[in-house]
This record gives sequence, C-alpha cells and structure tokens, in this order.
Amino acid sequence: MEVRANLSKEATAVAQMFDEVSPRYDITNTILTFGQVFAWRAAVTRAVQVRPGMKILDLACGTGASTASLAKAGADVTGCDFSEGMIREGLRRRPHLNLIQGDAMDLPFENESFDAVTMSYGLRNVQNPMRALEEMYRVIRPGGRLVVAEFSTPRSQPMHSLYTFYITRVLPAISKVVSSDGAAYDYLHESIMDWPDKDELSLMIGEAGWVNVQWRPLSFGTVAIHRAVRPL
Repeated sequence: MEVRANLSKEATAVAQMFDEVSPRYDITNTILTFGQVFAWRAAVTRAVQVRPGMKILDLACGTGASTASLAKAGADVTGCDFSEGMIREGLRRRPHLNLIQGDAMDLPFENESFDAVTMSYGLRNVQNPMRALEEMYRVIRPGGRLVVAEFSTPRSQPMHSLYTFYITRVLPAISKVVSSDGAAYDYLHESIMDWPDKDELSLMIGEAGWVNVQWRPLSFGTVAIHRAVRPL
C-alpha cells in the first residue's frame, strides 16, 4: 500500500511513510541524487570535525548510512530516527551501530549528553522545526557543534529553473519506478519546494539559541550545510 504524508507533517503519517520506503530508501536516494548523496554525507562528516571518541547524535539517521560515516571517522555515534521501519532496516544492515527510535521534538536523552549533533535532510519533515532545534540545543554540551544539511534554493536563475523542473517533474517520475512507495516521493518534492532557503534557515537556527551560524552551498546551491555552536 502506498503511504504519503502532506505538508501538515502529522507525525504518524510521516513515520508511516518512511516505514514504507525503508527497504529501498538508500538505493532510491542514490539514484535520485545521481550519487551526490555520498559527497553530501562526506561533507557533513567533515563539517562536524570529528575527533576520536567524540560523542555525536545523528538525527534523522534513516538506515544508518550517515551514522556509519561518522563512526568510521572515529566518533562514538548514536543514530536516532522517528521511523521504526528505518531503524529496523538499519539494524538489519548495520547491526554494529547504535540506532534507536526517537522524536526530534522530544529527544530521549539527558541535557548536555553529546559533543555534536547532525541532522541531514530531516529537519523539514519535523512538524515543529524550531522545537527540534531547541531540543538539539538542550542535548549538546556548551561549545558543542550543530550541523544541519538540507535541500535549499539555488541563487542562479537558470539553475533555479532547472532545479524546480527536476524536483517537480523528473523526481516524481523516477521515484515511481525505483521506490517501494512512489507516492511518498510526491511529498518529498512538495516539502523541498515549501522549505525555507539558506538565509531563512540560518535565522531559525539563531533564534533557537545557536551562535556562529554559517552555511555552505553544495551542488550549485541545491543543498546547504549549516553549522552553528552552542555558546559557552
């Protein structure tokens, strides 16, 4: 059965949608991004500036591909995702990882438990992104780092037009062929087009209490990595 969420981002619908796509989630992402997802994942790992033994929380971890990248760099990583299906699939593929189910708006961790937190392409799926940013702030120690990767809006008008065409026309067509739930990827393109651009997201991060907010564009500005620090 095809399951999809909508822009109200009701929690149960979002979780069910990701449960449904979990078996083919990684391969679908690879195809839809033309393999760029690997470069984006590596860029997030570099942005964290991983040190051996560093305690990192990887939110919206999906099947644990991003968690594995951070762990390979020497971190002590906890992967966390709202979707039970994603966690189950992740533990099947990567049983050595510490993956748990949890809500980004109500994290099951104590205050100041981690040195850094990452969230890749998941913040726009949260019903209250500001609440999630505040929760991330709570569980990070003073001086700890936030790294958020999200889809964004290219500044170049030709690139913006090409990107819009791909997101609204090409991506839904491809996803219906390669995904286990093509309808879910209709929500994907809607959520991307509805999401704030780099500057707006930077302001949101700052309003949640984070400082030294910076962003770096990737892939002609279709993706941006945002970095910030919890003040001492």
